[in-house]
This record gives sequence, structure tokens and C-alpha cells, in this order.
Amino acid sequence: MSQQPLASPAASVTVFASPASWIESDALDQCRQVAALDGMRHVAGMPDLHPGKGAPIGAAMSSTVLYPLLVGSDIGCGIAVFPIRLKRVAPEKLAARFPDLDRTPEPDDLAWSVVDGGIPAGHRDGLGTVGRGNHFVELARIDDVRDHGHAARLGLSGGDLVLIVHSGSRGLGERILREHTEVHGAGPAPDPDAYLARHDEAVAWGHLNRRLIATRVARALGGDIADGTPVVDLCHNSVEVRDGAYLHRKGAAPGDGKDVLIAGTRGTRSFLVAGHAGAEANHSVAHGAGRKMSRADALRRNKAKHTVEELSRTPLGSYVVCGDRQLLFEEAPAAYKRIEQVVGDLVEHGLATVIAATVPLVTYKTLGDTAEQGRRRR
Repeated sequence: MSQQPLASPAASVTVFASPASWIESDALDQCRQVAALDGMRHVAGMPDLHPGKGAPIGAAMSSTVLYPLLVGSDIGCGIAVFPIRLKRVAPEKLAARFPDLDRTPEPDDLAWSVVDGGIPAGHRDGLGTVGRGNHFVELARIDDVRDHGHAARLGLSGGDLVLIVHSGSRGLGERILREHTEVHGAGPAPDPDAYLARHDEAVAWGHLNRRLIATRVARALGGDIADGTPVVDLCHNSVEVRDGAYLHRKGAAPGDGKDVLIAGTRGTRSFLVAGHAGAEANHSVAHGAGRKMSRADALRRNKAKHTVEELSRTPLGSYVVCGDRQLLFEEAPAAYKRIEQVVGDLVEHGLATVIAATVPLVTYKTLGDTAEQGRRRR
């Protein structure tokens, strides 16, 4: 297995994927377009690389110029893993107990206790909600531990339960990008320090949001996540100053000595890995399986092949909570690449080693129409 370098008129481009991994030509074209931007040094594509709005998803891009579009609108979006203790594990019953994560907690909800020291940017809208798209909350079990010593250092062992929370900065990050693009379009930030200050608030907001979500869910399930501190919590939409340049990550997680949960789909395992990516990979690893179908294609194909009932259970026997029929089809496992291939490419390229896998028991997307019908009845 070898890296796939791409010819570029400006910055170097390397995609860390094997010939067996399917990478869309549109995603490769976007990498070349980014490489031609002023100040760009190096573009590293991960094995989950796929096209995005104006920039590739699954890429880490180093430049002497800061481009907000290369971070995107969901600044601080990331994945956190919280160990959880439950007295009884009956997935079907637990699926019915998830709270409505499309709505912020009520003012008297005890989950607010995790908000200590104020809310970043004072942005209360959407706090404690997971969002739509590929965001989710999942109750999963640790399985197939490959590095028992590393797992033990994280306080994990085979059979343990975890909550996996994938969410971001919601409307805050979107507002930051919109205010930039309305004036500067896809161009660079005229005042990088000012952008970074707002960016850092959105990143902090995302961390707080994932913690609040996990606390809400744990309480609803009758579980305990101790002090609410995750064993892993890394964002994959961000920018940092590194080696005299701005390292943009869009759908790529920090992979330099960090532990990362690389998400599969609701019907497959996910993988907890130890990242050790170097400069050629822009110190980054993949963040998930990566889409292989557009949402429109996934909706059309999966509606023709599956019923709502079929997609509400997975081949693994896990349950899917999704009251939005369209989202259920758009986010079906078939819309994504094989997570085993993505992780295998990272391992083969020396960017990561596997610590353990997680197997889904319940994956929450949204109560959607179900919740709205319930509110109307009440």
C-alpha cells in the first residue's frame, strides 16, 4: 500500500488511501483547487476524503494564509466518548428513553450543572442539542480490544459501555462563517487574530455542548457518567497555528499523539485509535467513514431498497432512533464508505493503531416528527 501523490501547480498534495479505497474525482479536484490557493503549503487527504461545499471533507490543509472556508460552518464539530454505567442494558427500552435532543434542556434540568464558568460567546441558542445531518449520539459497547494497556489507561475494557456524542457549535459556527463570507466570500480572513478568537469560542462551545448532551442522555437513561469528563473529545473542524502556518482541518482529526474515535455508521462498528501522524499527513487522521453517496442519491436509492422499519434496526441488532424519514434514508449505512477500509488505510500508512472497536446498541439521530406529534397531543 502506498501513498497517492497528486500533481499540483502549487502546494503538494498527498492522499493517504490505498488503491482499494474509492475516492471521488470531485474530491481530488477540490484538493488540487485548494493547493493552488495563495500561501498553501501542503494538502493531506485522508482515506475518508469526499467532496464538500467549496472544500474537500476529510482533509488537513497547511497554509501561511488563514481561510475560514477551509474550516467550514460547523467550527468545533467533533466526537467525544464518555464511559457510562447502567444498571440494566435493554437496548429496545433504552431507545425509548432518549430525550428530545432537538430542544434545549428546560431551565430546571439538572444537566445544566455541567455549565460552569459561563457559556462561550454567550451563545445559548441550541446548547444541549445534537443537530441533524451526520450528527448523532450513540450508546455503544467496547469490543475487540487490541491494545489492552492503552485501553486500561483510558479506564476502558471489553464489555464496557460508552456514550459517543458527535456534534458541533450549531448556529454559532455558522454565524461566524456567514459573517465572513458575506464580505469576503471564499477569501482569507483579513484579521486572522480576530477570526481565531471567535473560532476558539466556537470550539469551546462545541466541547461544552457535547458534555451537556452526554449528561442529558445519561440522566434520561438512568445512568452515570461520573463527573461528565470524556476519555476522548477532539474536534475535526478547526484551525490551529503550527510550524509557522495555519493548519486547517475539515473533517480531519488531530492525529499527533491523540486518541481519536473514528466513527463508522449506525450499522457498523466504530474504532478508537491512537494517532501518530506526522508532518506529511499534516499531523491528522480521518474522522469517520466518509460519504460515498450524496444525500440526494442516498435518499433515492435507499427509499427504493429499504423500508423505514428495516432501517430502524441494523444488521448488528442495534436500534436507530430517527423520527425524520428523509434523514433515516440519507444517513443509511450504505451511504458511507467501509469503516474497516478507512481505518486499515490509516494503519497501513503508519498514521494510527487500533485500541478497540465500539459496537452500537442504540443510535440516536432525532425524535423528529415523533416528538412533534407528542407535543401536539400534550
